[in-house]
Amino acid sequence: MQVTQQGELEIMICPEGVVPVLQFLRCHSNAQFENIVDITAIDVPSRVYRFEVVYNLLSIRYNQRIRVKTYGDELNALDSSTVVYKGSDWYEREVWDMFGIFFRNHPDMRRILTDYGFEGHPLRKDFPLSGYVEIRYDEEEKRIVIEPLELTQEYRKFDLEAPWEAFPNYRPQTLQSGSETEEKHET
Repeated sequence: MQVTQQGELEIMICPEGVVPVLQFLRCHSNAQFENIVDITAIDVPSRVYRFEVVYNLLSIRYNQRIRVKTYGDELNALDSSTVVYKGSDWYEREVWDMFGIFFRNHPDMRRILTDYGFEGHPLRKDFPLSGYVEIRYDEEEKRIVIEPLELTQEYRKFDLEAPWEAFPNYRPQTLQSGSETEEKHET
């Protein structure tokens, strides 16, 4: 357990303790965190358990917030917190849709932000920036067409030392004083 700079509490728990800890925080007379504000996740692919799931809770009675964190991976499901907080239904669906973290015993685990035929989970670090397919309206066929995405090599060319070198106004001399820059232009 730790206290953040804003004075909010953070606790890190094992995945098996999600429901018991949330139940305690909601029902204990000295806590009374009766509102779930949000559930979100963080993806760090370099970790063994790449996902960190964060539950943000609010106690109106004590005017306090607490952040409950747990960890997970793609293969192991977390217990659904809908048995404790009915409002966590859509938050868990959003985490499932964006990150692919499955919640065991969830009453309606479907996509909520992307289309039902969407492949992948967009907020994962390994999700391609341009997606897998292109969706467009075809004038000849008079319908929406879904095609595999094909990028030409010119879009994938990374030969610059720094990203700002692509801008025409960037010159290394601008970092020097104005008199030295004028001398270079005269020669």
